[in-house]
Amino acid sequence: MARAQRDAQPQRADGDRYTVRSVVRAIGVLEVLAEHGTSDGMSVTEIAQACGLSKSIVFSVLHTLRSHGLVADHGEGQSRRYRLGMGLSRLGERAREQLSLIDLARPVLRELTQTVGLSARLAVLQNDSAVSVDRVVVPAHVHIDLRMGAREMMHCTGIGKAMLAYLPDAEVERIVAAGGLPRRTPHTLTDREALLAQLKEIRRLGYAVDDEEDAEGIFCVGSGVRDDSGACVAGISVTGMKAGFTAVRMREVGQATRAAADRVSAQLGFSGQVS
Repeated sequence: MARAQRDAQPQRADGDRYTVRSVVRAIGVLEVLAEHGTSDGMSVTEIAQACGLSKSIVFSVLHTLRSHGLVADHGEGQSRRYRLGMGLSRLGERAREQLSLIDLARPVLRELTQTVGLSARLAVLQNDSAVSVDRVVVPAHVHIDLRMGAREMMHCTGIGKAMLAYLPDAEVERIVAAGGLPRRTPHTLTDREALLAQLKEIRRLGYAVDDEEDAEGIFCVGSGVRDDSGACVAGISVTGMKAGFTAVRMREVGQATRAAADRVSAQLGFSGQVS
């Protein structure tokens, strides 16, 4: 059987008999070009060394990927260098079109609700407000209104501050200047410098807390959801009654909320690095 035919058959790799070795090699080459490549590209030798494969195998993989627009090259002979092709951009656009933020987040919201025992929701930024687009509600003796489509201020809600923390500084300044920092309760931050300092702390922790800042007796813990470019595209939060809720419990809920938001971010392609 020819090598190409052998590669086309399912191979055992990492304990999975359905893994195709040639596809794994192609993915490895693309990952190397993505991680180590530059605008000048990489040589076959450099790619082979990074992948731990022979130059002949890498050349075959590159030739195949190039024929489908997934790899581009320039130069001739020993000077030929390779980089990622624009075909990947087309596939990336199609992947984004097929993603539904709500569909991705819904299972995560359900799990978060089960973990912390609090109602959870998903919100996006619209017209300088946090707008809820999905929710998972838990039964409670005291009902907390989490209306879909409701607009909430960014500076005094957990989910709003979570998204605000990852916006560009100029955008934060614009939103604050446009809407001001109106007081909702005695606990609301109405000082610009204090808010900016809190946003810095939110970025460090990975989650924001609305400690009776929007409504007395109610707290909200939120964390931002980011896409493959590092931009904050949404927020996830949980809401509950403040009475009897300890600082230790608040940290636990904050960490769980951050983990949930990180899961959705990873599904959107966020690698943890801002491009």
